[in-house]
This record gives sequence, structure tokens and C-alpha cells, in this order.
Amino acid sequence: MEEFLKGKQILVVEDEEINWFLIRDILEEQMAILTWAEIGQKAVDMIREGQLFDVVLMDINLPAMDGLQVTREILKIHPQIPVIAQTAYALDEEIGKVYEAGCCGHVLKPFTIDELIAVLRKVLTD
Repeated sequence: MEEFLKGKQILVVEDEEINWFLIRDILEEQMAILTWAEIGQKAVDMIREGQLFDVVLMDINLPAMDGLQVTREILKIHPQIPVIAQTAYALDEEIGKVYEAGCCGHVLKPFTIDELIAVLRKVLTD
């Protein structure tokens, strides 16, 4: 178990249920506390209502409001919250867009357990 994740509040913004189940299973095994937002507006509303999270895992390809826009909205409300992009887009230009939107890390889909843990460690312990 990764001690640095124990008790961490993680908001997972992911519209694909199977991806949510995968992330949930990985991180609950590490004793993290997870909350799921299936759409971007739900995530924005949670932050606006004052729910506190240690980190946000943000799917970039979301319906209605994409993950870049959701990230910008969340950071307007809570500028200190770290947002990690999860994306299938591996082009440098696309990765650059996630950082321009305010993300502080990214993981490429499909990712391994080790890749997800590594980016969370970097963001939460540096």
C-alpha cells in the first residue's frame, strides 16, 4: 500500500463508468477516499459548494463541457487544488493544452497502476 494516498480525498471526473471502476479499484486499495463526478458540471458544483479534495483526476474528453474547461472553472474557485489530466491524446500539442488549462500533471490512457501512482506521488508529495 502507498501510505501517501491513505485518507486522501480524490475527485475523479470521468464519464466512462468502466474507467471510474478501474480508478476506484486501484485507489481504494491504497486507502484513498474517492468521489465520482460523471460530468464536468457536477465536479464544478462540488467545488463551488465547498467540498474539499486533495487532488482531482480529470478526464479531458467529457461531454458538454470538456475537461480543459472544467479544469479552468475549478481553478477559478479553488486555485490551489492540483488537477491531473487523464487523456488518450499523446501529441505534445494536446499535452501542452492540459498544462495551459492549469493541470499540474497528466497520465495517458490506458495507464498502468504504477503510472497512476507515480503521477499522484509527484503531485501530492513534491
